[in-house]
Amino acid sequence: MQHSFKKVGTVAGKKLGKVAGVAAIAGTIALGAAVPSADAQERMRWQMTMGFPSTLTALADTAPWVAEQVSVMSDGKMTLQVFEPGKLVKGTEVFDAVSQGKVDSGYVWAGYEMGSVPSAALFGAQPFGLEPAEMAAFMMERGGQQMMEEIYAPHNIVPLFCGTISPEAAGWFRFPIESLDQVKGLKIRFAGLGGEVMQKMGASVVLLSGSELFEALEKGVIDATEFSLPTVDEQLGFYKVAKYYHLPGWHQPSTNQYLYINKGKFDALSKQQQAILRTACSAGVAKSLARAEGLQGAVLKRFQEEHGVTAVRLPEDVLRELKVKTDEVMAEYSAKDADFKRVWDAMSGYMTENQQWRELGYLPRDFKSTGN
Repeated sequence: MQHSFKKVGTVAGKKLGKVAGVAAIAGTIALGAAVPSADAQERMRWQMTMGFPSTLTALADTAPWVAEQVSVMSDGKMTLQVFEPGKLVKGTEVFDAVSQGKVDSGYVWAGYEMGSVPSAALFGAQPFGLEPAEMAAFMMERGGQQMMEEIYAPHNIVPLFCGTISPEAAGWFRFPIESLDQVKGLKIRFAGLGGEVMQKMGASVVLLSGSELFEALEKGVIDATEFSLPTVDEQLGFYKVAKYYHLPGWHQPSTNQYLYINKGKFDALSKQQQAILRTACSAGVAKSLARAEGLQGAVLKRFQEEHGVTAVRLPEDVLRELKVKTDEVMAEYSAKDADFKRVWDAMSGYMTENQQWRELGYLPRDFKSTGN
């Protein structure tokens, strides 16, 4: 009996083991169906809507490049699918769309949302403010990125500094600006804080999209327009209808782009994924700065030699009056908005601290290191 019992027990044990094994396999299959695999959880597929067409050289073509770097660094597990302006939302609506979760992310100039976030205009550009390398220093080394993230957090957005380009031109004009009197009553397209300054100068300022500008200038709806730096202005063909190209870009010594990410989406990512996005955007800053600086000289030469455009420097008295009006605008916004004051004070403090280095550390811009 004892021996027989052992046999029965052994057979039963084998049967029970088989049943348990089958149950374990079934349980694993069921669990796998209910819970995504680790690989699936790591994958990210986001929309990235554009503030400007990605075809605009230096201004917006950094975005597809950043998306490519994100894909490569993540071994294809993270995707930013680029959507041109208007495909999902208008370029001016990126902030609201990302904030509300209508789109996952957007690559855009900071400033269109200045009505609800006044300090956004400072992160986009500051009249008589930070040049590209200085803006990169402020954002990446002097606390600018942290300040911006704190300001945007209540709006459900994580803004990543993702591009900076050379100064924009002061504008395209049908005639040269030689005195302050010519600015009064001038019908001109302008954006951001620069537009506020031009209004104080007595100009009649309108805000039109890039696609509307050529026709408005051609038909005389506006007397002049600013838009971007030479490579972009050439693509838009302004040289065909206006022959005076005014410099310097007093209103936007640098133009700065950001990857706006819905905060809920960003917070749900792993630390590694967040780091990939931040690193890709840091690379985007370097890429856009180099691309912008590398192309403008050749375009200015074409303007003058092939298109009959005259590059004109704004007179000293006009620049000085623009600076006076800029100080007034900055003081007014600072008095109305605590975040604006906080950011502007930090930027101004950095510029003051850096002034001696800017003046003495580099050769004067009118010093010719080559040729006669």
